[in-house]
Amino acid sequence: MARVKGAMMTRKRRNKVMKMAKGYWGARSKQFRVANEAVMKALTQAYAGRRLKKRDFRSLWITRISAACKLNGMNYSTFMHGLKVAGIEINRKMLAELAINDAAAFTQLTEIAKKA
Repeated sequence: MARVKGAMMTRKRRNKVMKMAKGYWGARSKQFRVANEAVMKALTQAYAGRRLKKRDFRSLWITRISAACKLNGMNYSTFMHGLKVAGIEINRKMLAELAINDAAAFTQLTEIAKKA
């Protein structure tokens, strides 16, 4: 069998990493070994950041819903429990949107939650 040299694929892989490291400071954008470490770390942090974003948004929605509930004379936990008992299934993202953009509809939801 003929010998296969890996120069082309190695060069492709290195160029891909160097392209991803564009804009990094100093040797992190110039030397492959340092750039590779920087890119691997950046990709790891980006993956973790995508997971954290979900937590952060849920926390923001809960804060907004809680503030709107307080304006209507009840707290967040009793509001959510009231909606669950009443059989209303609206996610927190949409409840937060209602709280900000349609206060009248949110007030109606709080009334339903109080009755339930």
